Amino acid sequence: MSKKNNSKKSNNSNISIIISILFAGLIIGGAIYFTSKNSEEKIVDNFVIIDGKQIIEIKAKGGYSPIHSRAKAGLPTILRIDTNGTFDCSSSVRIPSMNISQNLPLSGTTDIDIGIQEVGIFQGTCGMGMYPFDIKFE
Repeated sequence: MSKKNNSKKSNNSNISIIISILFAGLIIGGAIYFTSKNSEEKIVDNFVIIDGKQIIEIKAKGGYSPIHSRAKAGLPTILRIDTNGTFDCSSSVRIPSMNISQNLPLSGTTDIDIGIQEVGIFQGTCGMGMYPFDIKFE
């Protein structure tokens, strides 16, 4: 009888391991699925035109929001970045094409004059390069 009990314990242990592996796989697969869904953020028209200047507003905290913006090409443009208790690397913005690297206040608004942009994609990132954002100028 002891061999039967050991065999049952071994089978139960194997089944538990298999169930645990399947459950972990479901959790990891679900996390990947939902993370990829959230990263496919739509392009947002988040600009206003005041006195002939275009202002594009982006929030910085845990990354940039929206990640993808759309604006009009050919207008003087201000990139307005709002922070609110921002302590992560998105409190530092880099715009390589303009050689801009700027620390932002923990809370407040920072205006960056990015001039007149031509049709194309304008890209920026946090200080560490982990959180990108872009603006599609049309």
